[in-house]
Amino acid sequence: MGTYERMNAQHFVKRHVENIFEQKKMPELRYVSHISRNASRHPRLMHSHKDHTEIILICDGNSEFLIHNKKYPVKKGDLLIYNPGIIHDDVTGKDSELELYCAAIGNLDMKKTGNNTPIPENGLIPEKAPFIYHTEEREYDFFYNIFRLMFDMLRREETGAESVSAYLIEAMIVRVMSMIDRIEGVAVEPMENPSVIGMQIKEYIDEHYMEPLTLQSIGKELHISPYYLSHIFKDMSGYSPIQYLLRRRLGEAQNLLISTDLSITDIAGMVGFDTQSYFNAQFTKNVGIPPKKYRQNYLTKNEEES
Repeated sequence: MGTYERMNAQHFVKRHVENIFEQKKMPELRYVSHISRNASRHPRLMHSHKDHTEIILICDGNSEFLIHNKKYPVKKGDLLIYNPGIIHDDVTGKDSELELYCAAIGNLDMKKTGNNTPIPENGLIPEKAPFIYHTEEREYDFFYNIFRLMFDMLRREETGAESVSAYLIEAMIVRVMSMIDRIEGVAVEPMENPSVIGMQIKEYIDEHYMEPLTLQSIGKELHISPYYLSHIFKDMSGYSPIQYLLRRRLGEAQNLLISTDLSITDIAGMVGFDTQSYFNAQFTKNVGIPPKKYRQNYLTKNEEES
């Protein structure tokens, strides 16, 4: 029997496309960033976002992230989703460099998932959904290509870049929602479960990190001995309470440095540092560069390194 070459193919759209956004609101892409392995030596420390969700794709390398209250291993192919208010600490550095893309999306007003689970305001996933999903090869290629196209078009300020990116981010959201609906088998498990006391300590620090906290003052407030407090918290998070407090302050300082025009002195005071000199020293030690340089470089470093 002879063979023939199919010259043309046509595929029809077989299903009606239903809008997944409440009130037909259009999601708002706030920013797209590309962090190279070199740039990840200056990590984003412990912080959260008030009014937008972040989607992160790990493109290379491996590390550990502290997300909300648990430590997670991350590696190439992992997709991370942070709803507003989720505190996360990107534990990278010279020994655990990562390459990743990140997109921030605001104005989210999602319907329930296919499993009828509610989604919080400006969030993308249900409250109890995992934060990390490992993509299959075709899924990874899909997300990678969208991230790269959006980043390159916006970086070059191409005509129509914002409009094209707005539709691309909708496509990405649709693909994420399909992943959520088949959650079993793709979620990355946490490295350990938090203790009840450890969570109480974390919540207290998160609420009062701008105040002059000490082990003694935290212990007194929670009716726990400083030694036991320190031991329990480090078992849960990998950090001592004072280390966690420091990273929490520095992470929020990074947010303010790149999103406001506030002076470095004002920012230092707002996040709980007594003096700008001590803030500068701790920022440089933990991030790798001084706060002023961090602010100057943040929006342009990816262009220079790509």
